[in-house]
Amino acid sequence: MAVKLRLRREGTVKRPHYRIVATDARSPRDGRFIEIVGNYHPLSNPSVIEVDEERALHWLQVGAQPSDAVKKLLRITGVWETFKPGDAPQRERAEGRTKTSKKERARKAAAAEGGDA
Repeated sequence: MAVKLRLRREGTVKRPHYRIVATDARSPRDGRFIEIVGNYHPLSNPSVIEVDEERALHWLQVGAQPSDAVKKLLRITGVWETFKPGDAPQRERAEGRTKTSKKERARKAAAAEGGDA
């Protein structure tokens, strides 16, 4: 399942406020979500941005992709600078697998055959 961090619109006509949510990429904008990570009130003066830094970092580290708007909000709050994109685990490492070349696999298979004889 591909997880995204994106905005979910709340509020009334011409008075929007948004929730920053972790959601399946296939779900609609205001559809099901996994977790609420923060709030954004753009019409307040100054606008209010509340982000649960711990949960946002968790979702980024497990591979959630932020939308452009959420990435901008994370930069404003300083969460994006805390997150280092290299810290996110690769799927292969997360699943306990590592990438090996064909030559390396062939060498290991030949060594295994030679050791059994």
